[in-house]
Amino acid sequence: MPGTMQFTTFENGALWGVLAAAVIGLCYGAYLRRRVLKFDEGTDEMKRIARLIQDGAYAYLHRQFSTIVWMVIILFIALTLSGMAAGWQIGLGRGVAFLLGCFASAFTGWMGMTLAVQGNVRCANAARKSLREALFVAFRSGGVAGMYTVGMGLLGATIIFMIFRERATEVLLGFGFGGCLLALFMRVGGGIYTKAADVGADLVGKVEAGIPEDDPRNAAVIADQVGDNVGDCAGMAADIFESYEVTLVASMILALAHASSGSGAEGMELAKKWIMFPLIVRGIGVLTSIVGISLVSLKSEDEHPMSGITRGFVWSGILSIIAFFFFAKYYVEDMRLFWATTSGVILAVVIYQITRYYTDGTFNPVKSIARATQTGTATTIIQGLAVGFEGTVWSLLVICAAMFVSMLIFGGEKSAVSILYGVSLTGLGMLTTTGVMVSMDTFGPVADNAQGITEMSGTSAEAGPVVEVLDSVGNTTKAATKGFAIASAVIAAVSLFGSFLSKVAIAQAGGGGGSDIVDASALERLHIQVDQPQVFIGLLIGGAMPFLFSSMTIRAVGRAAFAIINEVRRQFHEIPGLMAGTAEPDSRKVVDICTTSALRELAAPGVLAILAPIVVGCWFHWQGLGGYLAGIIVTGQLLAVFMCEAGGAWDNSKKMIEDGLYGGKGSEAHKAGVVGDTVGDPLKDTAGPALNPLIKVMNLVGLLVVPLMVKYEGSPLLIVVGIVLAAVISIFFMMSKRESQESMKVYGSVESAPGVGE
Repeated sequence: MPGTMQFTTFENGALWGVLAAAVIGLCYGAYLRRRVLKFDEGTDEMKRIARLIQDGAYAYLHRQFSTIVWMVIILFIALTLSGMAAGWQIGLGRGVAFLLGCFASAFTGWMGMTLAVQGNVRCANAARKSLREALFVAFRSGGVAGMYTVGMGLLGATIIFMIFRERATEVLLGFGFGGCLLALFMRVGGGIYTKAADVGADLVGKVEAGIPEDDPRNAAVIADQVGDNVGDCAGMAADIFESYEVTLVASMILALAHASSGSGAEGMELAKKWIMFPLIVRGIGVLTSIVGISLVSLKSEDEHPMSGITRGFVWSGILSIIAFFFFAKYYVEDMRLFWATTSGVILAVVIYQITRYYTDGTFNPVKSIARATQTGTATTIIQGLAVGFEGTVWSLLVICAAMFVSMLIFGGEKSAVSILYGVSLTGLGMLTTTGVMVSMDTFGPVADNAQGITEMSGTSAEAGPVVEVLDSVGNTTKAATKGFAIASAVIAAVSLFGSFLSKVAIAQAGGGGGSDIVDASALERLHIQVDQPQVFIGLLIGGAMPFLFSSMTIRAVGRAAFAIINEVRRQFHEIPGLMAGTAEPDSRKVVDICTTSALRELAAPGVLAILAPIVVGCWFHWQGLGGYLAGIIVTGQLLAVFMCEAGGAWDNSKKMIEDGLYGGKGSEAHKAGVVGDTVGDPLKDTAGPALNPLIKVMNLVGLLVVPLMVKYEGSPLLIVVGIVLAAVISIFFMMSKRESQESMKVYGSVESAPGVGE
């Protein structure tokens, strides 16, 4: 094995520079927070409504963190013990890094969400003055989430690398897994919360009672506003944080694996530069994201907000590419690294535009769904399915094209490791603009909340036109960033898949010293052949996992929505004067139902994500586990894009009708559009986005356990462990289904409940 890495003066300076960039990013996030909080909150009624939203959001995240702490403790112990084979320093380092990853992911989501629920009312009040000021407040509120995402991720990874150097990848696996795990829980829990409230509010409010979307008489409206923040703000920030970490970890593992193509000092020098470059790319991304966020503003009141947002995004990408060029040419002295990272920036732009095309009301796919509403609910759903299926194919082809470019760039060496390293660089380049992209996503719920606060506080006459424009732009940015998050998850997972083979080669060679450097010839001899029965079985099981996981999360939304619908109906019937507007609904009751339902549903998906890869590895060895990971990447990407694009298209087609198309609000077309949107809600905001962390969690679990699968291959012990873990999964799965029957007993049936109009 090559010796310990020796860093030049420039490289030591670069490491400290990357660390400084992370700190600068966090300081800029704190600066944005202070700037936003200086804006006025508006009238007393606006403040009252905002406090209800804030209380619900804080209570949910606090209870969520309290709920999952037991699983974090168990996994900390397991990860620490699993790393002991490489030495107690690596074992303890991996466990502590796991806790730090959990904390960083949770803290990122918390910081983004807390300012979002404070910026929403300030955005609503700013909208009473000007569009320019309202956009400033909304986007800077999102910028806090963006900067904490990139700052926390880079800070943790750089410190770990500075401490452990060439052994850092073993420890960084724990850091990445911690981020993935928290992102999974925040995505699942937040997604169930937000869509259960949204479905309940829409079906009873819009369809049955015929009242506006954010009418204060609807008890589910506050819960809906809370859900936008715990789902889209906290969930998305944690989701992209994990992609940010996972691509970095994968690139480091692949760089060390490629180092074996040299010998001695030559191999280590190559690995050092290929590891340093991703860290430098991350530092560049923090600084260019600051520039991008700062550039988002309107030149005049007549400029469309999307133009200002696009300007910041584009300049962030251009400045990143320029910086890539100089470091690739003059430090690494290998322009292939420049072309690979640049292709990632281009991929981000193309994915953004494709997702926008299939979900934005200005383009034909959404218009076709709006036309279909004229003939009823069935044709609305059929057309939405067609749009989602078509968009999925184009997104997949673009990702394949990006990987093919990596093959062309690194194919000269005819090394699979080099090509996969290029794929990881594509992911790094794509995530360079993470600060701006997370800002764009969080901007959506801030604008959505601002519109709700405006309507509920009676200030629509002053701020209504402005917040409607911002909300429309926010719907577009939320949908587009979901496409970005899915693509980044796939690139990260493919990079991890290459790292998986590296781990197998190390384990087969009897490695356990904590380094990921392996004999190149041994690595090139490894193949996962589909014609082997265990590989094909693993491939099929992996392909089925996204469907089972989606079934669990969508069913959870249905159960929670069932309870909320009955509660809102009950209040309309039993609270005197509620429909007349002389009494207030019990919003806290609905918030409590949403919180309890979402947290109750976390265990089963979490157990499935962590234990299923281990079961497959125990029964079908590392080859079957490799097939399993490949299967989940393929079907996970396809299903996630389909659900996000179909759901987003249904949502915006409904909004087109609400703006006056085909009879406007209250028309038969509007009712069909609302039903289509309701069907799409749990797809685009719960099941679809939750597949992103699922893909990465399962791949990281595979990386962590595959050395044990190789070491004990053929042992009856693995069969026994697999049976026990499969039984645990089955128990949790059946418990989640039984919860549905208990809900039926408690809340009765929708068919027997009286409608609002009865």
